[in-house]
Amino acid sequence: MSNILLEVKNLRKYYPIKRGIFYKTVGWIRAVDKISFSLTQGETLGLVGESGCGKTTLAQLILRLIEPDEGSIYFANQELTKLPFRQMRILRKDIQIIFQDPINSLDPRFTVERIVQEGLLQFFPKKDKHQLNDLTKKILQDVGLPEGILDCYPHQFSGGQRQRISIARALVLNPKLLILDEPVSSLDVSIQAQILNLLIDLQREYNLTYLFIAHDLKVVEYISDGIAVMYLGKIVEVAEAKELCQHPLHPYTEALLSAVPGVELKRMVKLKGEPPNPISPPRGCRFYPRCRYAKKKCSQEEPPFSVYNNHFVACHFPLF
Repeated sequence: MSNILLEVKNLRKYYPIKRGIFYKTVGWIRAVDKISFSLTQGETLGLVGESGCGKTTLAQLILRLIEPDEGSIYFANQELTKLPFRQMRILRKDIQIIFQDPINSLDPRFTVERIVQEGLLQFFPKKDKHQLNDLTKKILQDVGLPEGILDCYPHQFSGGQRQRISIARALVLNPKLLILDEPVSSLDVSIQAQILNLLIDLQREYNLTYLFIAHDLKVVEYISDGIAVMYLGKIVEVAEAKELCQHPLHPYTEALLSAVPGVELKRMVKLKGEPPNPISPPRGCRFYPRCRYAKKKCSQEEPPFSVYNNHFVACHFPLF
């Protein structure tokens, strides 16, 4: 039986829109709308979609940086949504996040030594200075940085080096789950490849589980075991990485792949228009206003998930 580390069930997060002198709620932004998925220990799930589809909100919900409106999050057989603050704080060392822009996520006033050791000082206050230094030097070596940078500050490094420092800061706590929120999108292409290969090596060495969030399907395919495609607050397709990229069943996935240079599909399509307003999403399938294959049923009924050889798709008329 698969060892499920993370399981999300019917997770929902709406943000109220308030206006007027009485600050009255006039609508809701449906950022995450009844999402469910699971992640097996030691594997990587890629989460892909356009900007604004709810990927980062989902990551924040899993970390409980924001609270869900409804739904459940199970991590290592514990339901995070019901954990009191003190227990959740203890568990945070097992769930770490790496952000998109390392220059904004690293405190410019802290040296590399303090940045990497900050979590250790919070969770393991009894460790002496020698133990902390040994752990810091080892983790810097593991992410490909020399120990001589301990007294340096973030502004003294390149973007790739700063991201390695971010990885070291997360990894030093020996987490079980690492959430990677667009970790390479702000880097040059050659540096992206180095960071991706580093993450793959670290995953093997530390037995890590990744939730890898990005908008570039080619990057996601390279690092992921499985891929979930998200559109306007909902997951519309889930499959093994190779299967999804070679045989997309949802028109939105097909459009995303068509935008990737060098990818060859049976049908190359151009995605037109902008995503609908998340305050009032379309009735039925949320993608139908931009879908070249849409029919009357698509505008009237929300498609349920169908399964085709372990390939899940929410579409009335899947592409075959």
